[in-house]
Amino acid sequence: MYKTIDIALQGGGSHGAFAWGVLERLLEVRSLVIEGVCGTSAGAMNATMLAYGMHVGGRQGAIDILEKFWRKASQYQSQTFLQPSWLDRMFGTGRLDYSPAYYWLDYFTMAFSPYQFNPTDINPLKDLLEELVDFEELRRTEVIKLFVCATNVRTARAKVFTTQEITADAVMASACLPHLFKAVEIDGEAYWDGGYMGNPPIFPLIDDTETEDILLIQINPINITKVPRTAIEIRDRINELSFNASLMHEMRRIKFVQRLLELGVNDGRLRQLHIHNINPEEEMNNMGVSSKLNTDWAFIQKLRRIGRRKAEEWLELNYDKINVESTCDIRATFL
Repeated sequence: MYKTIDIALQGGGSHGAFAWGVLERLLEVRSLVIEGVCGTSAGAMNATMLAYGMHVGGRQGAIDILEKFWRKASQYQSQTFLQPSWLDRMFGTGRLDYSPAYYWLDYFTMAFSPYQFNPTDINPLKDLLEELVDFEELRRTEVIKLFVCATNVRTARAKVFTTQEITADAVMASACLPHLFKAVEIDGEAYWDGGYMGNPPIFPLIDDTETEDILLIQINPINITKVPRTAIEIRDRINELSFNASLMHEMRRIKFVQRLLELGVNDGRLRQLHIHNINPEEEMNNMGVSSKLNTDWAFIQKLRRIGRRKAEEWLELNYDKINVESTCDIRATFL
């Protein structure tokens, strides 16, 4: 028997390698069919690689291109000045707490905008996308439904690009950090990172796919173990709060709809959903924002292994419940 799911992928820089590990393990389960995938920022990168890989090479094609993307992304950054110091590597947390380059970049981007220090808008990540993905071919796919979220700078609304609208620019818009890169302009509108308004949005999967099961792959911790006290800890927590806010609101709306259905209230437009999630909260709790800029291959591989392990644990506990019931307690997790 086949089980069908949609996948929603959070963004979070290099922490997206965790989701790579999860996707890799899920793709190995032949009886698990992915109908749609929605991603933001690093989640958009993973979603694009997943959809294109499935289109041109099936499950193995998706596994191969995901690894190629993360390996090449790591190689690109290894040629830049933004590297973990020997102390960072010794502690092994993935953080860049002792990297002078990280603190210089942080200070520099507070004083200057990308319109000043990068007027030609050089971004090797776009070159990598265009190297790995034939976007004209991707727009023809019928294997999987792809949705990528960006934030409209002018209107403060989430923009979801569908499969037929996907371009390299659309994916780059979803991952556009405004302090590092110029806003990406598409059809006269300017876009920033989708995480501000939808990280990731769930509604495209509800409105435009048939399956009732949505698996959310989280990256940003919701709960933390202690109150932040240092400047770095405070900034880390603000980042987590801002990039979880839209998801928290959307999950509350889903819970409200489920409650209406339980009470028998339905005008014909509502449907029951089975919500699942894989949440590395414990593992990600102490990594901090700086580690999201760390694409050192050893760190990327560590995140991938965590992702595979968490996916394996989730499958062992919940595979039989797919297409039957929710395995995520929305109230306990998001309310």
